[in-house]
Amino acid sequence: MTDLANSPEAIDAPDELPEYRSLRSDVWRQFRRHRGAILGLVLLTIIFLAVFLGPILLPYDPFENNVPDRNLGPTWKHLMGTDNLGRDVFSRVLTGGRVSIAVGIAAMLFQVILGTTIGVLAGFFKRLDGPLMRLTDVFLSIPQLPLLLLVVVLFREPVTDRFGQNLGIFLLVVFIIGITNWMQTARIVRGDVLAIKEEEFVLAARSIGTSGLRIVTRHILPNVLSPVTVAASLGVASAIITESALSFLGLGFPADFPTWGRLLFDAKDLITSQPARVIWPGAMISACVLCVTFIGDGLRDALDPKLRSKG
Repeated sequence: MTDLANSPEAIDAPDELPEYRSLRSDVWRQFRRHRGAILGLVLLTIIFLAVFLGPILLPYDPFENNVPDRNLGPTWKHLMGTDNLGRDVFSRVLTGGRVSIAVGIAAMLFQVILGTTIGVLAGFFKRLDGPLMRLTDVFLSIPQLPLLLLVVVLFREPVTDRFGQNLGIFLLVVFIIGITNWMQTARIVRGDVLAIKEEEFVLAARSIGTSGLRIVTRHILPNVLSPVTVAASLGVASAIITESALSFLGLGFPADFPTWGRLLFDAKDLITSQPARVIWPGAMISACVLCVTFIGDGLRDALDPKLRSKG
C-alpha cells in the first residue's frame, strides 16, 4: 500500500488554510486605513451625541426668553453667549442641529430611493431607458436655487395649512431638496446596472426563467449598494447645506424654530458687533459637512474591490 504521508500531494499541501476574510471585514479593514474617514466618524459621533443629548442635559430652554440677560458674550454660564431675547445660544445651536441633521437624513433617503429606483429601471428595462434619462437631463438642466425658491414661495402656505407650521415646512424642505438632487444617483446606478445585467450570473438567472422583478431584487440591487452608499453619505452633506441656504434666505423654518441656517439668518445683522453669533452655527455646519464628506471618501475607497484586494 502506498504511504499517503510520503505522497507528493501530502508534501506539497499547505500546512494551514488561508485566513477567511469576509466582505464586511475587508471593507472595515480598508475603511479604517483612511485616517480622514476615521476622524470624521469620531467627530460626527460626538456631534450627534451633543445635538441629541445636549438640549436634554443643559439647564436652559432654547425657546424661553430671558430679556435681562440678552446679548451677553461667552461666559461660564452661557458658553456661547445669549441672543437678543436672552436665549442661550449654545442650547439653540444644539437644538438647531437636530432639525438640520434630520432634514439632511430625510432628504438623503428620499433622493437615494428615488434616484436608485429610476436608475435601476432605466438600466434594466431598455424601453424605459430613453424616457427616464431624458427626464433626468431635464432636471439637471433646471437651476436648483431658483427652483427651490419658486417651490417654497408657491407651496409654503398650502402645506403649512394642511400639516402645521413646523411639520409642513419640514416636509416641504425635505421634498424640494430630494426632488432636485436625485439625478446623480440615478445616472451612477444606471451605469452600474447596464454592466451588471450582462454578467454571467444574471444571464444564468434569465435562462432558468427567473422573473425580472426577482432578478432586480436578488441580483441587481445588492450589487449597486456600494455606489448608493457613497451617494447617500454625500447626499446628507448636500442636503444640510441646501437647508441652511434656504433658512439663511428666510425661506426655511420659522423664526421661533432654530436651525443652523436660521441662526445664521438671525445673526447676520450682528456680524460686526457679535461675530460669535455667526461663527458658532457656521462652524457646526462646516464641521458636520466635512465629517460626512470624509466618511464618504472612506466608504468609496473601502467599497472599491481593487483597493480591497491590495489589503
